[in-house]
Amino acid sequence: MRERNFCAALEPQGIAELTRILTEAQVPAHGTLFREGEPAEYVMNITRGAVKLYKLLADGRRQILGFRFAGDFIGLTAGADYAYSVEALTETRVCRFARRKLDMLRERMGRIDKRLLELSIDELTATQEQLVLLGRKHAEEKLVSFLLLLGQGQVRRGEPGEPIALPMNRSDIADYLGLTIETVSRTFTALRKRRLIALDDTTHVRVLDRATLEDMAAGLT
Repeated sequence: MRERNFCAALEPQGIAELTRILTEAQVPAHGTLFREGEPAEYVMNITRGAVKLYKLLADGRRQILGFRFAGDFIGLTAGADYAYSVEALTETRVCRFARRKLDMLRERMGRIDKRLLELSIDELTATQEQLVLLGRKHAEEKLVSFLLLLGQGQVRRGEPGEPIALPMNRSDIADYLGLTIETVSRTFTALRKRRLIALDDTTHVRVLDRATLEDMAAGLT
């Protein structure tokens, strides 16, 4: 996991410096790591579990910005306050770095600035992926693309690509993809009936016909 976390590309001395300023925290499922608008006192590296990032819209609706997993970094912000809220999907453990102390290290260690830039680019890439998902015309295209991206993420983390784990519930998926819960449930059922996927339970999906799913994700069917 080290190649994906905050300490990647740092020399042993840099890792030692970071270790001195980090604290660990464990958050239960559905617990809040931080809320939008709160002072951004910490940046965090997820070491176990999964979380969802979201914003509350003016009309009270919730827009999920994304999901993050072990190895991912959260809490980066250009301003003084957090720009979004984060809630644990499962029991989650994080390493926390006090922003003030991290800024002091950045002044002395250029590699930390480089790593923070890389992580910011990762955030931008994730945002672009979501925009592509939301731009899909059909619910099936959105959901299939989402499932394939989750599977690819598991492989990047060094985990088996299948079954695809779904720590988020159907409501979370709906809010992320801009669909209703009913549409998400119907789409899962339709994919299962067409024998494109198998649902071991509500939290695990097996791909039965990858070629067809990839064509659907690309809008070719």
